[in-house]
Amino acid sequence: MSRTSAEREARRRLLAAKVAESPFVTDEELSGHFGVSLPTIRLDRMALGIPELRERIKAAAEVNQGKVRTLKGREIVGEVIEARLNERAVSYLTTTESMTFERTRVVRGHYIYSLAESLALAIIDAQAALVGVANVKYVRPVYAGDGLVARAEVRARRDNKLIVWVIIAREGVEVFRGKFILVAIDG
Repeated sequence: MSRTSAEREARRRLLAAKVAESPFVTDEELSGHFGVSLPTIRLDRMALGIPELRERIKAAAEVNQGKVRTLKGREIVGEVIEARLNERAVSYLTTTESMTFERTRVVRGHYIYSLAESLALAIIDAQAALVGVANVKYVRPVYAGDGLVARAEVRARRDNKLIVWVIIAREGVEVFRGKFILVAIDG
């Protein structure tokens, strides 16, 4: 095996491990991480049978979307890619130009809030849930094209009230956090 071939095989092993660890990593991020071109990453991914990001998200969403009881289909902002009701959930959203202020290309806050709120509601194992209180903080701006990973966790429960924390990150860097007090409604 030539040196180039051995380097390629080593990079591919590391790439497979990186995608397994962070399934929402983009080809652009992988290209920067490994110091190779975007076409090289795409060829490596194809050789390993790793689908592109959109397909990885879609496959995870198909498995987890059906677990959600409080919201249905288009009511959920982003794609729920992991869900353990009354425990934790993860969703993904790729922002678009239509979500931004024209002059700055900064994503409007209500899109980010909606991602957090819908994930907080989706995590609740009830027929319906309402936000009683929301305490949110926008930490950094988000721009068109950014991929956002939202992680929600139920931190406490008393009767029909649940406290859910949601952290939204772009490339592992926090851009938003919120604490939601939700009221579960059954019956």
